[in-house]
Amino acid sequence: MIWNLPNILTWLRILAIPLVVLLFLFGPRNHWSLAYPIAGLLFAAAAITDSLDGYLARRLGQTTRLGAFLDPVADKLIVAVALVLIVSRDPRPIIVLTAAVIIGREIAISALREWMAGIGQRTAVAVSRIGKYKTILQMVGVTMLLFRADLFGLPVYQIGIWLTVIAAALTLISMGLYLRDAWPHLSAQP
Repeated sequence: MIWNLPNILTWLRILAIPLVVLLFLFGPRNHWSLAYPIAGLLFAAAAITDSLDGYLARRLGQTTRLGAFLDPVADKLIVAVALVLIVSRDPRPIIVLTAAVIIGREIAISALREWMAGIGQRTAVAVSRIGKYKTILQMVGVTMLLFRADLFGLPVYQIGIWLTVIAAALTLISMGLYLRDAWPHLSAQP
């Protein structure tokens, strides 16, 4: 059953990407002051569906091959696009480096998981607890970076920078752990 609730949530996350882009790029140019906050909130809603779709798929017994493929693609797409948008507005080295680390790690680990699956060892690089913490910090941080506006006197953007930098550090740590776990397979003779 391809059109089940978990897969629909994943498709909605993919469809949110162009909306986030349009809000972020064109809303402020048209003097719409709520464009950044709405882009941030839309990203946050998409991040919530990231957890929800997997949970529902398992809980309702609605796991599909399409869902298993689309879910990580949707996650990586929306995060990469959001980071590129953020860099387009704030090209300071700390922002660019953080975005490059996060996007680079996602590409490397996706390739590693694909390769490990190809040799029948996908479970050797299963998601770690540090990877889950990284994802939470990353989603909250990127949401705040897209939101951009202070809220109740809190410097939302500045907090978002620090959370995303911490997420990037955890990204490197988790990548090291994945590579360590995969090393016996990577270094083995064919």
